[in-house]
Amino acid sequence: MSKRYPIIAITGSSGAGTTTVKCALENIFQRIGATAAFVEGDSFHRYDRKEMKRQLKLAKKEGRNLSHFGPEGNHFDRQYELFKSYGERGEGMFRHYIHSEEESIQYGQKPGSFTEWESLPVGTDLLFYEGLHGGVVTDEVNMIDEVELLIGVAPSINLEWIQKVDRDTRERGYEHEDVVNTIYRRMYDYMHYILPQFDHTHINFQRVPMVDTSNPLTGKAIPTADQSVVIIHFVKDRPSVEYKLQLKELIEGASLSAFDNIVIPGGKMMYAMELILTEKILTLMRCRDELVECE
Repeated sequence: MSKRYPIIAITGSSGAGTTTVKCALENIFQRIGATAAFVEGDSFHRYDRKEMKRQLKLAKKEGRNLSHFGPEGNHFDRQYELFKSYGERGEGMFRHYIHSEEESIQYGQKPGSFTEWESLPVGTDLLFYEGLHGGVVTDEVNMIDEVELLIGVAPSINLEWIQKVDRDTRERGYEHEDVVNTIYRRMYDYMHYILPQFDHTHINFQRVPMVDTSNPLTGKAIPTADQSVVIIHFVKDRPSVEYKLQLKELIEGASLSAFDNIVIPGGKMMYAMELILTEKILTLMRCRDELVECE
């Protein structure tokens, strides 16, 4: 697959740490001179914060499943339409979801609201998506077919929940009990719409804590980078033995744990991402310019 307007997507659950990958990719784009159109997955939620609360009460009363992880809580059709139109013509519609007071000041709207739909900027080289559903597949949509590079971020589930509880209570003002209830309510959609994506990614980054996280819902501190390791799994386009040995030499403390897995110290995650993904993105841009198929 090779498109004139390629799409790079980071996919991961709420609290997974996709922002780290976002920062790495932004550094790469700047370094290689690529202009990216940035789209957040939260902008395709179906309801704003106030309406979502009302819909959740209604769904509970009617015995329906509703969460931001599943199709009932999102405009999968509009996300797919954006991916399709960008891949073909380099255009499409997007909007912003206002998460915090800082973003509220930036956009002049209340937290929990959406901006109006608008056209993507013209003259971009690629589309960069960060969110929950970069590789989601349903009976109606198949995001995977439209994405050139799909990057999965999937920490161990206990670490994922610790990070979500910390972020939502500290940065977004939610009560601890409300965050825990959200994790529980989303479990069905998590299993059916989040986890299956990681079978279709090109590469996964999974951070694993090296300290006790037996009960992640108690509000304990997030393990530091030095208290964790990162498993890098090459799901597709598996590298040669020579390439992996080269990475092992370049990343201090790295080890080969399986034919398609490398384990690195947690503090080396950003460096490893930039090292590995720069090459992939440069290849993608070359294929884009030459309009040839990339293996």
